[in-house]
Amino acid sequence: MKYIEVVDLAPGRSPVAAETCYRSAQALEAGQILFLPRYQFPVPGSYQALFSPDIVHRHSPNVSYSPATRKLYGTARMGPSLSLLQEMMAGFADFARKTVTRLLPIYRTGLVPARVSFRPIEIETRPMPWRKDVRRLHIDAFPSTPIQGNRILRLFCNVNPAGQTHLWRIGEPFEQTAKRFLPFIRPPFPLSSVALMLTSTTKSRRTFYDHIMLCLQDRMKRDQRYQAEAEQVKVEFPAGSTWLAFTDQVSHATIREQYQLEQTFLLDANRLHDQSTAPLNVLEKLAGRKLV
Repeated sequence: MKYIEVVDLAPGRSPVAAETCYRSAQALEAGQILFLPRYQFPVPGSYQALFSPDIVHRHSPNVSYSPATRKLYGTARMGPSLSLLQEMMAGFADFARKTVTRLLPIYRTGLVPARVSFRPIEIETRPMPWRKDVRRLHIDAFPSTPIQGNRILRLFCNVNPAGQTHLWRIGEPFEQTAKRFLPFIRPPFPLSSVALMLTSTTKSRRTFYDHIMLCLQDRMKRDQRYQAEAEQVKVEFPAGSTWLAFTDQVSHATIREQYQLEQTFLLDANRLHDQSTAPLNVLEKLAGRKLV
């Protein structure tokens, strides 16, 4: 399997060749990571004071920012430092949106920005319960935010000021993982989606598709034999580089990471070039039934 598609996107706002845009979308939808080796979010010297683990609240794994509300979450900073942090996060949200719409114009009308995250704590040394342990191979699924068959597209930037690379493991194709675990996933309890909404556990209706994706995520993380023996490769992302992936499809684990910015987008699945490779269609084919 080809895991990485390199796109040597030049900095700036010049139009991208239609062939490059099409090839990029094809690669993403096939479950590859788009790697932009010399395309980076500019970090001016005025932001250097933010590059410290101390900016994170002691009960939070990272700092997050909502482009919709312009609010910050998970930070211990106050006063001018808080304004500077908000400025950086808002600037990155704008950078990420412009990057995606420039390189992947077919997704423009179906793209909804979700949270931005800044991760200043080294992940190798951070204690995490197994369900939240991103150092284990997993696909992304959100317990409180059902996506109902749409896609999770994420853009990452390594902004490590010391030049340290970030290290990922990338696992087997989605269909291979689904075939491995799907036979062991039981249907949700009747009316459970209604109960989850009434108790505000979820923000919208959790479909059978969302239920399966959450179960897949849990089973992948919990299975130590799978973690050790599944097909996988290690990939390094240098400081100053950017990469994108459909993380609901790409099996991934973060091994080394400090000072990373990332933007999550939800994408209308109808905007895809090829819907047959989307997790919803793969799971419906394997299950033999509609899941949303």
